[in-house]
Amino acid sequence: MRTVIIIPARFKSSRFPGKPLVPLLGKPMILWVAELCAKALPKQDVYIATEDQRIVDVVEEAGFNAIMTSDKALTGTDRLAEAAAKIDADIYLNVQGDEPLLDPSDILKVLEFKKRYPQDVINGYCPIGSTEDPHSVNIPKVIFTDDHRMVYMSRLALPGFKSKDNQPRVYYKQVCIYAFSREDLLRYGQFGRKSTLEQSEDIEILRFLEWGTSIRMIETQPGSLAVDVPEDVVVVERELRRVKQ
Repeated sequence: MRTVIIIPARFKSSRFPGKPLVPLLGKPMILWVAELCAKALPKQDVYIATEDQRIVDVVEEAGFNAIMTSDKALTGTDRLAEAAAKIDADIYLNVQGDEPLLDPSDILKVLEFKKRYPQDVINGYCPIGSTEDPHSVNIPKVIFTDDHRMVYMSRLALPGFKSKDNQPRVYYKQVCIYAFSREDLLRYGQFGRKSTLEQSEDIEILRFLEWGTSIRMIETQPGSLAVDVPEDVVVVERELRRVKQ
């Protein structure tokens, strides 16, 4: 079975234009993520899917594969579906290009569970950190069953509570490592629009949930931080310095 990692990297981000190329400690963010992925799989099996030649130039100069996709992709997963139509593989790992603090061992863990549960879509999660706000709309929160099947994911803090006595002691957030089969992605890309809950929450994995697809949540290492908006750069750079020490 062939496994590839595809990193969707959109230059025209609505919240942070040019985000994949933002320098973190002097290196474009997309290269931080690509290099982490190359610690999990061979470098030749790591692809960056983008709609912008500037990103292509940066990643190819660093020795990574680039796949040019359209600027019409509705989501990163739709971009992945476009790339999957050009790359022949059995398992496609989607690693988001804005999480430069991911642990490569977690990428392999998600892959392991996709092999174990081939009919499920696999997604990572971890506890929300003490410095993060569970009420931030930039952090998708997730709830799941005892056997780790996703119940729902929301921009709101989940689960809710009626009384402060019942307030959750811990919230869990999505970590953007996913595992898909070719069939998963082609179906997703052919849908042609955002589903109802996906459109409302702006969380792309909800499209699978609305179809009744089983989504299995896999716990990853804590400490992953995403660059969602420009203000996140300082926080992520601080953590990168700490990790490098």
